[in-house]
Amino acid sequence: MTLPMTAPTALARWERRTQGPLLMLAVLFAIAYAVPIVAPEASQDVLTTCHVTNWAVWAAFAADYLVRLWLAEDRLRFVRGNPLALLAVVLPLAQPLRLLKLVSMLLLAGQRARMASQVRVTTYVAGSCLGLLVFGALAVLEVERGRPGASIHTLGDAVWWAFTTMTTVGYGDMAPTTGLGRILAVGLMLSGIALLGVVTANIAAWLIARFEKDDEEERRQTKAIEELAEEVRALRGELAALKGTSVK
Repeated sequence: MTLPMTAPTALARWERRTQGPLLMLAVLFAIAYAVPIVAPEASQDVLTTCHVTNWAVWAAFAADYLVRLWLAEDRLRFVRGNPLALLAVVLPLAQPLRLLKLVSMLLLAGQRARMASQVRVTTYVAGSCLGLLVFGALAVLEVERGRPGASIHTLGDAVWWAFTTMTTVGYGDMAPTTGLGRILAVGLMLSGIALLGVVTANIAAWLIARFEKDDEEERRQTKAIEELAEEVRALRGELAALKGTSVK
């Protein structure tokens, strides 16, 4: 007997339909966030457009959270189950800094990306590594450039620092001097360790699955050989019986 399939809820349909557009908006946010940092000498119109785009994209994600909250059958459970999304919506309002909008967008976009069942863990981890590397470099460049005693002045310096920090190598040739820069460094180090653990776990799981598959194949072949040997022994017995009958 085939059980009837459960129809998707209004919340599930909304999440499925809006996932793609929201992730594209996240890419637009990334561009608008990066331009003023990489090209601070850009015209005022460009900088204003990027600033407005940042807030507009954040507003779209905030509206998405409110719609999902409204569509949820158990709203209190939805809030409890999505604390990072709520924090990401409220965070930029608490202190309107570009860095806080960046953190909130990473939280919101990352959460929506995880909802996609077709996105494999490896792809997600690779995207997370790249995103943390780029945004970490941009964020530290924004807070460190031009500060007294700072050693990070260019995008190349920031990317090199972010890479060595995420991989926990830490050559020490560059280091943030501001409070926000050091907070970023802590976040990148913890994120790098966590992602490295995920990658290691995935590789270990793949190897174990591969060994188990090989062991299963070996057991199957051994069983087939044993069955064949048993058949040969049976045939030998039958042949011996036939010979004994013919002699008589």
